[in-house]
Amino acid sequence: MDFIELRVTAPADLTDILVAELGEVGFDTFEDNDEGFCAYTTEDAFNQEAVSEVLAKYATWPSGHPTADSRVITRQNWNTEWEKNFEPLVISEQVSVRAPFHPERPDLPYDIVIMPRMSFGTGHHNTTALMIENQLTVDHQGKRVLDMGCGTGILAIMAVHLGANYVLAVDVEPWTAENAADNAQENNVQDKVEARLGDISALDGEEPFDIILANINRNVLLEDMGAYYRYLRPGGPILFSGFYEEDMHLIRAAAEKEGFRYQSMRTRNDWVSAIFTKPE
Repeated sequence: MDFIELRVTAPADLTDILVAELGEVGFDTFEDNDEGFCAYTTEDAFNQEAVSEVLAKYATWPSGHPTADSRVITRQNWNTEWEKNFEPLVISEQVSVRAPFHPERPDLPYDIVIMPRMSFGTGHHNTTALMIENQLTVDHQGKRVLDMGCGTGILAIMAVHLGANYVLAVDVEPWTAENAADNAQENNVQDKVEARLGDISALDGEEPFDIILANINRNVLLEDMGAYYRYLRPGGPILFSGFYEEDMHLIRAAAEKEGFRYQSMRTRNDWVSAIFTKPE
C-alpha cells in the first residue's frame, strides 16, 4: 500500500493545533520543517474533504492561514524519505533517538534506534519526548509494562532500557504493530517486547501490568480510562500524553473518577504528559 504525504505550510503558533486536528482524521506520522510540517497516512485512509475542513477552520488565524499540498509516496521509497528528513534527537541529555544511518552517541546512557516506516513516535513530537522524560523518573526495573498506542515502539524500547522485563506494545494499525516489532529487533529487545495489533479489547485475558504508558489522544484516553484502571496493579503508575494542557482537567477528572491519584505533569508547547497512580 502507498502513502500520502501532506505538506502543510502554517505559522509556528498553529502547527501543534493542526497536528492534533489531522491526527483525528487519519494522519499518524508528523515531521516538522521550516515552513510547517509534513503529515503522513496510508492512501486508503486519506480523506481530502476532512483535510479541507480542518484547514478551513483556521482560515482566519491571526498570524496566517494554513495551506497544504499532498502527494503519493510509494512504499519502497518510504525509507528514502526518512533518510532525507529524520534528524537525530537527544532527550533530557540522556536518551539518543536516531535512525540506523545516524552515528551512535556512546556518551549518552540510552540509545534508541528507530526506523519509523509509517508509524507515529520518533521522539520529535512533544508528546513522545515528554513521555520519555517522565519514564526516566519511574522505576521500570523488573516490571511488566503496557504501551498502548505504541506507534514505532519507542516507549516500549525505552521501558526495556530502563529495566522492564516484559512490554506489551499495542496499536490499532497493522503497519504500526509490524514497525514496533521491527524496531524492537533493531534495538535487540525483541525477547522482551511483544507487539500486538488491536485496541483496548486486545488486552482481554491479560493479567494487570505494573506500569501503563498511554500516549494516544484525549478521546481514546477518556473512553478507555476504566480499562486502564482495571489493567494496572495497585501502586502502579500510569503515564498519559497525547492531549493539550487545556484538556488536562478532563483527563484528571476522568482518571480520579476511576480512582487514580494525580502525581505530576510536564508540559511543552501546550502538550502534556501526566503521571497518575493506582492506590494500593
